[in-house]
Amino acid sequence: MSVELTILEMAKAARSASIEMAKCPSIKKNRVLLGIAGKIEKQASYIKEENNKDLSRAKEMGLSNAMIDRLTVSDSTIKSMADGLREVAQLDDPVGSMSKTWIRPNGLQVARMRIPLGVIGIIYESRPNVTVDAAGLCLKAGNAVVLRGGSEALHSNQALAGIIGHALVENGLPEAAVNVVPVRDRAAVNALLKQEEFIDLIIPRGGEGLIRFVVENSKIPVLKHYKGVCHVYVDDSADLFMAEEICFNAKVQRPGVCNAMETMLVHKSVAREFLPAMEKRFVKAGVEIRGCPETCRILPKAINAAEEDWPAEYLDLIIAVKVVEDMGQAIAHMARYGSSHTEAIVTSDYKRARRFIREVDSSVVLVNASTRFNDGAELGLGAEIGISTSKLHAFGPMGVEELTTTKFVVFGDGQIRL
Repeated sequence: MSVELTILEMAKAARSASIEMAKCPSIKKNRVLLGIAGKIEKQASYIKEENNKDLSRAKEMGLSNAMIDRLTVSDSTIKSMADGLREVAQLDDPVGSMSKTWIRPNGLQVARMRIPLGVIGIIYESRPNVTVDAAGLCLKAGNAVVLRGGSEALHSNQALAGIIGHALVENGLPEAAVNVVPVRDRAAVNALLKQEEFIDLIIPRGGEGLIRFVVENSKIPVLKHYKGVCHVYVDDSADLFMAEEICFNAKVQRPGVCNAMETMLVHKSVAREFLPAMEKRFVKAGVEIRGCPETCRILPKAINAAEEDWPAEYLDLIIAVKVVEDMGQAIAHMARYGSSHTEAIVTSDYKRARRFIREVDSSVVLVNASTRFNDGAELGLGAEIGISTSKLHAFGPMGVEELTTTKFVVFGDGQIRL
């Protein structure tokens, strides 16, 4: 069977499965999620064996350390996937809930009911945990999903798909509710993007190149974010020890992910005290500092930043640093060079904090906390299917509710329109 025909049949099967999932009761959906979590833990050795096949191939292909980090399934990854599924199972089911009920003058009762989106296609690189997170969230929201993971993660994703499929069948639900594309051929992506008759939404997760390719070639609506150029602004009123902790965590804890800090902005009045202390911690952790002229005057060992450093998503132990006149200049810098992903301020000034969260246009804005908290699980969504930096249909981490939409429901007692 050709790649195109394979994808067509998968899309058709997913559409049929979505009809069953849309009417599936919450108790059964939760049973499936808990079943998947238990199976993942019991089959951890098998999953890691399959993942090792992918890791060996990735190293032979010369993939970057950041990509290999995302590809690796460790014991903590297994635990995180299982815990995420259990958290999603405990969330309220949005499907069927009513909101915004009102009565019209003619007696009609109007409400909005939350319903599944239908069939979601997800295209992503590395990260096998996305397979589980995406499947769990889509199932909880009553959707079917077609997953096209990166070719580098094929063995891992197929192993996880088999586990998910068994849990679905055991609970009397269609296995096609979660499909993993079984081929490495990139033609599968093009074929998937043409299935507008059967797929309602495409969500790409990966590098900027992948996302732009999907946007340019899809016949289906795309929910996206191109990159994560995240900033932390250290205000002149900041607790500088707190600022050190936040900035270090935001850059170093896991530099190869989209919510890691890429640029640090520092108020001029605290720069001479703050930057040398911060430099010691960064240099010890292997972080390369690229600074504006004032930063380089304070830190002579820093590299002069070029214009292309300000909008850069390094995904590595590299950071751009700029000394700013005030918070207004910091916000203007974020607006010019940021990606509407995540921005943070460290301050003890309540009014400035309020102004910052009001004026900064990003999917998550934090006060006195690390950018690394822009994550569905960390924000209480159980897990996330991705972080959207486009405002239609969602903005920020997408959990269960963001994988549904609403329809109008009208109750009458014989009204006719005159």
